[in-house]
Amino acid sequence: MRDMTKKFLEDAFAGESMAHMKYLIFADEAERKGLKKLANLFRAIAHAEFVHARNHYRELGKIYQELKDNVQQCIDGETFEINEMYPVYNTVAQFQQEKGAERSTKYAWEAEKIHAEMYKLAKALVEKNEDYPAGKIYICPVCGHTVENEAPEKCPVCGTSKKMYIEFSV
Repeated sequence: MRDMTKKFLEDAFAGESMAHMKYLIFADEAERKGLKKLANLFRAIAHAEFVHARNHYRELGKIYQELKDNVQQCIDGETFEINEMYPVYNTVAQFQQEKGAERSTKYAWEAEKIHAEMYKLAKALVEKNEDYPAGKIYICPVCGHTVENEAPEKCPVCGTSKKMYIEFSV
């Protein structure tokens, strides 16, 4: 692929990905305000943006046939966030006394550490042609703390109650 086309597809992937996330956030806000049909509109169009992002990512050759290569992308991304991105973002937020930004970057940083370990295990298992062992994964809706099998009584990062955790199960 030529450089300009590649750059434009990468930019389009980033833009579509951001739109997807924004629309899901807006859907949650509309739902909280009782506007279910508006929330549905946001979710539907968010899915369209996901389709666009997936198509761009596929054309960039970033979706691999080997699952271990896709998982490695996840490990690489989480490791970058842990070792380079969030330490710097958090330090700047502290320096500039931006308490909200400091809190949100700290929350994400702590969750990414867990995610990296989960993906490392997933890769080792995929290489042996085995599935991930956790049937349930719980996410704290405030900070993103992630845990398998059972949520803690209180989130160790932000103190959110167990009953607030969101369950993802198969």
